Amino acid sequence: MDVNGKGLKVAYQGCPGAYSEAAAKKAYPNCETVPCEHFDTAFQAVQNWVADRAVLPLENSLGGSIHRNYDLLLRHSLHIVGEVRLAVRHCLLANPGVKIENLKSAMSHPQALAQCEHTLTELGIEHREAVDDTAGAAKFVAEQMLQDTGAIASSLAAKLYGLDVLAENIQDDKDNVTRFMMLAREPIIPRTDKPFKTSIVFSLEEGPGQLFKALAVFALRQINLTKIESRPHKERPLRVSDDCLLKNFDYLFYVDLEASMADPKTQNALGNLKEFATFLRVLGSYPTDVNEP
Repeated sequence: MDVNGKGLKVAYQGCPGAYSEAAAKKAYPNCETVPCEHFDTAFQAVQNWVADRAVLPLENSLGGSIHRNYDLLLRHSLHIVGEVRLAVRHCLLANPGVKIENLKSAMSHPQALAQCEHTLTELGIEHREAVDDTAGAAKFVAEQMLQDTGAIASSLAAKLYGLDVLAENIQDDKDNVTRFMMLAREPIIPRTDKPFKTSIVFSLEEGPGQLFKALAVFALRQINLTKIESRPHKERPLRVSDDCLLKNFDYLFYVDLEASMADPKTQNALGNLKEFATFLRVLGSYPTDVNEP
């Protein structure tokens, strides 16, 4: 195996031609990609040694976080070993001979449909049909030889399934970027000679100022946070308040730090946090993607 992924099997969610496959190829250019039907299946593929890595989306600049994958990070024991950002360029695809004016419906992943809502309306395509992934929509349109339905997917999907590209870059906001995480069974060795991120998840006791106290352990050490995300704690969804009358949600906090676990101040900050957090886990310490999406 080399740095370009030669010899690596990399799992992703979706059909061939999906944006996730493009992200996997960007992360590991010479890898063998392994399509998986669901996000959970991709996690399991790595955990069960069917694949060596998984490349899965974490957040999109327009649609926000992919909450399912945050939950799966906690359920599985894989480590984040890298990140890759991919510019999403949606295309309107249809079977050969079909024109835009023939289309009554557009099929794609719900986020892709939402990201092209205004453009589709302008094109006179009123009906929307949501499916599991963009490339799957292209495959279905091609296999069923649909004449009144187009797919929103990548130009690669058009080539793979023999569809025509009727319109390119149809997303309403041209700055459409998805950040993907690279997952492995073992963590990488963190370094301090290049930009690193560290992703953690923790929970806290109920009380005034608890989150402020948690964030202060990083602020006092000049550690910048690039993301904070709260998710209900599935194993402890409810907590009874002190007056025993109300039940409140118990939360997990996912945080990305601009810091390496090899840096003593990061270790000290997490040591401080561990003193009062009810739960703390490092999801990974990995190089920051500084390349153009």
